[in-house]
Amino acid sequence: MKTKGDDRNTAAKIKSYAYGKTPDRFKNASDLQVRFRTGFIYVVLSVVCLLASEYTTLILLAVTAGVCAGEFFYMLRKDAKLPNEILGIASAVLYPIGVFFCGHNGIAIVAIGEMIALLVWYVFYSRARIADVSVSFFGSAYCGLLLCGFMVIRMSIPGFWGGVLALCVFATVWANDSSAYLVGRKIGKHKMAPRISPKKSWEGFVAGLIGSMAAWCLFTFIPGVVISIPQALCFGLACGCAGVLGDFAESRIKRNAGFKDSGTIMPGHGGLLDRTDSLFLVSTVAAVLLVLGGCIPNVF
Repeated sequence: MKTKGDDRNTAAKIKSYAYGKTPDRFKNASDLQVRFRTGFIYVVLSVVCLLASEYTTLILLAVTAGVCAGEFFYMLRKDAKLPNEILGIASAVLYPIGVFFCGHNGIAIVAIGEMIALLVWYVFYSRARIADVSVSFFGSAYCGLLLCGFMVIRMSIPGFWGGVLALCVFATVWANDSSAYLVGRKIGKHKMAPRISPKKSWEGFVAGLIGSMAAWCLFTFIPGVVISIPQALCFGLACGCAGVLGDFAESRIKRNAGFKDSGTIMPGHGGLLDRTDSLFLVSTVAAVLLVLGGCIPNVF
């Protein structure tokens, strides 16, 4: 009969064989190399999904929302909370789906449906506390509802250029994060919020804002988007600040729960929630600014 010890030995042999076949340049990679490779795969997948079609964009957002919600609820369980993970993850996934098929009404449908389901769970499950209902609802809204802005942006312009528009919003976040990381790592000396995120510096913060504002200037070249350079710079500044706030919010959640990373799905970055925390608020802020600013049509 096969034992757990045999399984471990088999796994060790497979790992040893795979490592032996790995080219030397890929062995003992530095943290920066691991971070770059993981980030590269994530960026390629995101670019392909955003540009391919509205349906692949929906799949990307729904999967992202579900995985991030799962990591969020896992951390809360370790913090002595008892969220309803099934309802929370399902609702997070359904938010972008609801917007895709029902527009703004889809958000209300999912939110009301989730609240009714959570109330039923609270009434008939004696161990559930009102705090558990609250964190279940918050987790789904945080990881799913806030991502709906990308669906609004992607569908505002039909076809390929809608994908380019959504990709540019992603690019502003990547520009912000990359600029802040590289500059902060090299010359960052003045800490922004050492109790929340010790590695964040004011030098990196300023570099991130500049990167975000520069990336937003790309919007002026997208057909169907009516935006001036001053508008782009202002929107880039607002979204840059929103991204930092989103990053701090996730860092605060991790610290309260006693976690360094939200997960291990992305080596060098931690969990998917660690990689996309800035996207949540930027998604909503960018959609609101672009629609209210008259830069894109409100298709809903």
